[in-house]
Order: sequence, then C-alpha cells, then structure tokens
Amino acid sequence: MFRSLIAVSLALCATTAIAQQPAPAAKGADGTKPSQILMISFDGAHDVRLWARSRAIAERADAHFTYFLSCTTLIPRARAGDYKAPGIKAGRSNIGFATDANEVAVRLDHIWNARNEGHEIASHTCGHFDGKDWTKAEWLTEFQTFDRVLLNAWKDNGLSDREPRDWANFVKNDITGFRAPYLSAPDSLFQAEREHGFRYDASVVTHDPALPVRKGGLARFGLPLIPEGPKARRIIAMDYNLFIRHSAGIDHPSKGDEFAERSYKAFKSAFEAQYNGDRIPLQIGLHFVTMNGGAYWAAMERLVAEVCPRPDVACVTYSEALDMLEDRADASAGTPGAM
Repeated sequence: MFRSLIAVSLALCATTAIAQQPAPAAKGADGTKPSQILMISFDGAHDVRLWARSRAIAERADAHFTYFLSCTTLIPRARAGDYKAPGIKAGRSNIGFATDANEVAVRLDHIWNARNEGHEIASHTCGHFDGKDWTKAEWLTEFQTFDRVLLNAWKDNGLSDREPRDWANFVKNDITGFRAPYLSAPDSLFQAEREHGFRYDASVVTHDPALPVRKGGLARFGLPLIPEGPKARRIIAMDYNLFIRHSAGIDHPSKGDEFAERSYKAFKSAFEAQYNGDRIPLQIGLHFVTMNGGAYWAAMERLVAEVCPRPDVACVTYSEALDMLEDRADASAGTPGAM
C-alpha cells in the first residue's frame, strides 16, 4: 500500500517550501561546543516488526526516536467506516487499516513500551491524506479524530482490561508534535497546530540542517537537503526520497548493499559536517517500510550505532531536542527568532 504513497510523495516533496535558515547554534555556557543533536524519526509507525527492530536499535545505542503515528493503524479494517477524513468518504485511508484487533493490541503494546523507554509518540494524522487544500477547521477535525482514536484505542478494540493506567494522560498531554503527510504544510496547518496546542511542527524542508524557527509559539523543524551520491546532489534526508532517486520507486533488493552504502555515506557526511562545524541538529526521516532490501534502515542503523554512543552526541526525540535548544538559548541569550 505504500508504493503509490511513495510515488506521490516525490512529486509533493519537490514542491515543499524550504524554510529560511536561522543563525548557527549557540555554544555551550562555558564557550565549548554543545552536544551534537541527531533526531531520527519514523512516519506511519505501523509494521510491528519494525517497531521491535527500531526499539532494539535504540536500546543498543542509547538513543531515543520520534514516531509520527498514523491513527488508522489502530482501527481494524472491519471498523474502517469509523474514520472519515475531511472531504473524503468514510472508510477511506491512503495507508489502509489494521488487519484486526489482535494486530492493534500488539501495536499498542509497542507504543506504550516505546513511550516508557523514552521515545516520543507524535501525530501524523490518521489516513495519510494530502491536506494542502484543507482549511484550519478541517485540519482541526483531523487532529481531533487522531486524539479520539488514540484515546479510545484500547476500549474500541476490546482491550479495556489491558489499558495502561496513565494512557489518557499520555494522549492528552504527551502528543506535542506533528508532521504532515507528504510534508504538505499550508498556512492553515500552522494555524491549526497552534490552536490545537502542538508545541512543534516537523513538516518543512530546509536547504541545510537548520535550527527550528519559532513563529506564533510554534517551533518549526525542517528536514534538510543533504548531498548524496557520486555528484553530491542534494536530496531530502528521508528514505523514500532516496528510494525514488536510487531505483525510481521500484524495489531492487539485489542492490540493497550498494544503496545502503550510498545512504550511509550521505548520512554520515551530513552528520560529520555539523559535528565538526556549528553543531546544528541533524534530522533524518524514515518510514516503517524496508525499501530496496532494507537499505535505508541499514544505513540509519549503522549511523546510530557509530555516533550515538559518543559522549558529545545526543540522539534524542524532537521534544528532547527542543528542550535542549531552549536551555541553550536561556544560557546564552540566543539569536531572536531562533533557538
């Protein structure tokens, strides 16, 4: 179901607005360089095998990840009609639905365990529709649907007896970030995010790794364009963009090692440029899909294993990164408009 999604994503990401880059990160309070921040995130967060794999990767490297969850993965196919996106018939979803309540139960366990391990659960809406033409009210409707589905996920799937005691508090207070499907981010989205109470957005693209820009109380993170391949052409630091470039969106598992090596070199070069430079946070995005024989997950895992154990590297969630950047700004009277 993700093949058509990936193909459409390329066209949409090509027109994604590039955010203006603010000033370099402030140094630590004692004049030394701050920790290099690396943020790894996953859009969709559906495949339970990749939930297990990602949590194991993080445990080995002492890393925290952000999972941008799509809420139709918590709705069994038999109840698809319970979901209706703005302007779309009820029961439709670009990423499908869960197979059954048993699958939902496994996914909910992963979500809760990941949260308890220090990972972050954030929102990626529900049915992965392109909201470029949605009004603020329509975005708010989708946000409210996400909250409702997540809040009632245990009960609606016959799992009330297994619901964690703090689940409602988690849903109401811990879901503070958002990434738009297809990185499609109109002004109406930002207006809705502020009204809904999100702390940050992660839907824009920046030419280089950049500090988040705060506007109207909302911090905007941007996925960077990083050099990749023999000609060092820039590309969004995300797996499906690499998938399209490397193989035109057609799986070639036999070339997985080649594509993994290219991707690793791109990720590592982008990381080292910041680590040896101004220590701007680096963001890398993936999906819960193993494209080209798992090349992009392999590249990410290799990078995380190598750099996250360094004492001056912080592999953290978006919320943790924002806390760190705000603390730095408080300690060093940072640049207006940046953190």
